Amino acid sequence: MSRLIVVSNRVSLPSPDGAQGGLAVALQAALREAGGLWFGWSGKEIDTFTGSVRFEESDGVRSAVVDLEPQDVEEYYNGFANRTLWPLFHYRIDLAQYNRSFGAGYERVNKRFAEPLRVMIEPGDTVWINDYHLIPIASQLREHGINNRIGFFLHTPWPPTRLLVSLPYHERLVQAMFAYDVIGFQTGEWLESFLHYCQNELGGTVDGEYVTFEGRTLRAVVCPIGIDFRNFVGALDTKGAADIAQRMQVSLRGLSMIVGVDRLDYSKGLGERLTSFETYLQRHEEAHRAVVLVQVAPPSRGEVEQYRDVREELNEMAGRINGAFAEVDWTPIRYVNRGYSRDELIALYRAGKVGLVTPLRDGMNLVAKEYVAAQDPEDPGVLVLSRFAGAAAQMQEALLVNPYAPEEVADAIHRALTMPLAERKRRHKALLEGVEREDVHWWRERFVSMIEAAPSPRASAPAPSAS
Repeated sequence: MSRLIVVSNRVSLPSPDGAQGGLAVALQAALREAGGLWFGWSGKEIDTFTGSVRFEESDGVRSAVVDLEPQDVEEYYNGFANRTLWPLFHYRIDLAQYNRSFGAGYERVNKRFAEPLRVMIEPGDTVWINDYHLIPIASQLREHGINNRIGFFLHTPWPPTRLLVSLPYHERLVQAMFAYDVIGFQTGEWLESFLHYCQNELGGTVDGEYVTFEGRTLRAVVCPIGIDFRNFVGALDTKGAADIAQRMQVSLRGLSMIVGVDRLDYSKGLGERLTSFETYLQRHEEAHRAVVLVQVAPPSRGEVEQYRDVREELNEMAGRINGAFAEVDWTPIRYVNRGYSRDELIALYRAGKVGLVTPLRDGMNLVAKEYVAAQDPEDPGVLVLSRFAGAAAQMQEALLVNPYAPEEVADAIHRALTMPLAERKRRHKALLEGVEREDVHWWRERFVSMIEAAPSPRASAPAPSAS
């Protein structure tokens, strides 16, 4: 029987407290339903790379992980993935760092992943590679004679051609993608940017969803990710979520809560968000002692300087705004730098009269969908969503805003907090239907079926260097 082999940078098995990222939860749900194996980095370091694989199983999800050595982590993960590709793919070429050792480490680790992975792949298995960390891995597998159908899904944006060409050896990176059978993007905008590059920089030909370059053809599609809707909504009724919600209501003391939940990252627009909230307080004195912004921003990638800078900036901004507006019995911003369990987040979403999701650029943003799913249909909150989040393409009934324009966001916050119940219910109903219909299972079934429908066997492709 054929299996689904999922590959990602990190393997994150189900956590007892549910404190995990959206992609981890989505992949777990896909594997739990489809069966198969999840392969990737354990997140641990070892003095010398051995390629030794550890197999584990938790809550119906089977995994295989390898450890990386410190140089791998520095060059591949902290370097090329997070200092080069992440800022570039989020349109921040001013922050992107181009270093040959980063590129060499990126290619080396992809080869190190491919070596044990090729042994685990059996005839008939469908292989599904996830995200920008592993773009060259299919070409490495093809070199080893793996002819299985292989798909790749990009969870981040794909940058416009004029930005991508700032990456040294950009041609070789994209050429490696033609070892895939199917490539998936979150939105039509990211897909169009990819096709534009293939046609105008590589000289490939585009025919609908199919792109051909030097005799190799791949299918490029839009397939937006969703949340595990049934599982998420089911958790609303747990005792843990109810107890936390009760404590929050006591803590809020009648305040209307605006909630933001984001990983601490410059792409999330947290500084711009605090500026927008400050603008709202300046323009609406009636909100003083009546509204509170609860911003959850657990730190990430602390080894990368830009992330430390973001944390320091936000600490300073939150302190300054609170100092300017706070009263002895009211603090306008509650800013916390730690992760929360699923039950705690659900209670937080549920209590939020406004969900403030305003990234400067985001591949999807599952927080927007979780916020909508957590609302009481009889008295729902309002989603204020950046038009630059991938989720905006599916969630047109949200209040869409330009996160760079603080007055526009401030106006949307005011509109959300004063919106009549009938309009709130109408918007929420439409949003909820979309979140439920296009959930993680819809995403997985749709994308995997496209991989499985690809012609087989696949002709082998060269493995261009990313360095």
